[in-house]
Amino acid sequence: MDVFRFESFEVDRDAFELRRAGRPVAIERIPMELLLLLLERRGQLVTRQEILDRIWGKNVFGDVDNNINTAVRKIRVALRDNPASPRLLHTIPGKGYRISAPVVDSAAVPASAEVMPAPLANLPPAAAASRNPWRLRALIALALVAVALFVRPYLMRGAASPGKAMIVVLPFQNLSGDTQQDYFADGMTEEMIAQLGSLDPRHLGVIARTSAMLYKGTRKTSAQIAQELGVDLLLEGSVRRSNDRVRVTAQLIEARDQTHLWADSYDRDVSDILKVQSDVARGIAGKIQLALSQQVRESLAGAPKVDPAAYEDFLQGLHAYNIRTHAGFEHAIAAFNRAIEKDPNYADAYAGLANAYMLAPIFGVSTTVELLPKALEAATRAITLNDNLAEAHTALAFSKSHLDYDWPTAEREYRRGLELNPSSAQVHLFYSNGYLSPFGRHDEAIAEIKIAAELDPYSLPIQSFLGRTYAWAGRYDQALAQYQKANDLDPNFAVNHERLAHLYADLGRFSEAIAEESRARALTGEDTQVVRSHEEALSNAVTAHGSAGYWRTQLEFATARPNPPEAYDDAFGIAIIYARLGEKQKAIDSLESTYAERTVAMTEVGIEPAFDTLRSEPRFQALLRRVGLEREIQH
Repeated sequence: MDVFRFESFEVDRDAFELRRAGRPVAIERIPMELLLLLLERRGQLVTRQEILDRIWGKNVFGDVDNNINTAVRKIRVALRDNPASPRLLHTIPGKGYRISAPVVDSAAVPASAEVMPAPLANLPPAAAASRNPWRLRALIALALVAVALFVRPYLMRGAASPGKAMIVVLPFQNLSGDTQQDYFADGMTEEMIAQLGSLDPRHLGVIARTSAMLYKGTRKTSAQIAQELGVDLLLEGSVRRSNDRVRVTAQLIEARDQTHLWADSYDRDVSDILKVQSDVARGIAGKIQLALSQQVRESLAGAPKVDPAAYEDFLQGLHAYNIRTHAGFEHAIAAFNRAIEKDPNYADAYAGLANAYMLAPIFGVSTTVELLPKALEAATRAITLNDNLAEAHTALAFSKSHLDYDWPTAEREYRRGLELNPSSAQVHLFYSNGYLSPFGRHDEAIAEIKIAAELDPYSLPIQSFLGRTYAWAGRYDQALAQYQKANDLDPNFAVNHERLAHLYADLGRFSEAIAEESRARALTGEDTQVVRSHEEALSNAVTAHGSAGYWRTQLEFATARPNPPEAYDDAFGIAIIYARLGEKQKAIDSLESTYAERTVAMTEVGIEPAFDTLRSEPRFQALLRRVGLEREIQH
């Protein structure tokens, strides 16, 4: 079967495309290959080992289980299939997966027809939607997405500075014939994004990696991509690697009329890969007449050679870092350290290591007290070797603020990062939530994170963190709307559901808070019976004792495992619970532990709504002074 049809979806094997109601749906190459495998074996169990052998082969780098889980999650997002109550893709615990959709032969219905499940097929559209609320929500979401895609280019151009063009670096194609080399092409893409971001920030903005990588393996035209992202220019490229030789091709396309503005190809040793990146950047700059500073021109002209083995480790580090899991960060730290061992003067590897150490505590690799000093050391070394790395300045700023509470240095380093690469969504994100929000500078914080969201519109962490930024500012309606927007992008992002649960709890809407926390627990893989028992315990406690019952039960959960990401299960979260219960001294005791452990959340102590009742306490005021947030806006 060349075209599989089910519900309103169709999967075209030849076109390698997923469509819904005749419209293409964005899905990456690996999830698409897995979807085809599941459809070929529809109704049957496909084991995880079979998936691994078919999609990744025998030699796979990174966290294999996470790779499969991520692909499954992306399929569910594309199919709008709720994992808590799946209708299409079912998980067989400990075994694998099964597609249970009734597939229609390609000749049976027109390509754009919507195939309804049998019980709904004979009902009028409105009645069918009312009988199936998920379907109604899907239709509404589809309409909203269509509107968003239509107006987004105009919104983004309106937000950009006059005379500023936007470019997206599409994922470079791996032409080596070996899928295990994908990380090399992906690394080339990421490096080019960083290179272009620092060329002429006043006149050229660059879409961030997360959103650009969504188009990996896409069949969409450059015109469709340009419309969805609101860009003026697209850079396409390919990489063919053989041993220590690499061939890179690149072409620049104008979105308006699909004109090919510039193209070139390079056959070089891998040791000259940085020179290739500089040559591509120079070619683009010359074609669109960017005004390069003397510093940028010298940097492009002086691109150093790189040890091929060290560069290999560096790219593997980037690949693992972008997985954003516990195992991914462990792999990234090891790979960046290997690169540094082979080339002790490799500034980019030090910058990558600094960022890995910076975020690893959030994913439970180790403690902030252990890892942030290492991040600080690596960032300082990177800047000594190359002062022009925005990522290194950002890691230094984050480490100084969260480890030493050295806010003047943090502000200076964040601003330096923004100066070097205003197109870095990560710098805008961390400047917003790591500096501006803690000091109660909410309008500025919101403006910064909105820039990050424009540069990386499909980044779930950024879209969700915008919700937190609104919540910190006390703009609860906007926070709720933003969390719902993140859910529309991906209903399977557990952290967003947990944050939404926290907001509902802050507002006293406990039934909704309980429902959202249950979704977060389900999405993180907790046993269904355990999830239901947690939900029942919270519901009964609220019924019997109101707000106090809810928080007392949360206190019990805090000492149990597992819990969802960002649950109230560390010292900072326990402090929130005690504050909500009115036990002020216990809350401050927990905050003292948070301070001693240098938990990342400690910088939020001045803006956490639960601590409003503590602000008159002398111990709390003294704690604010120690954290350096005595200038925090008064509530």
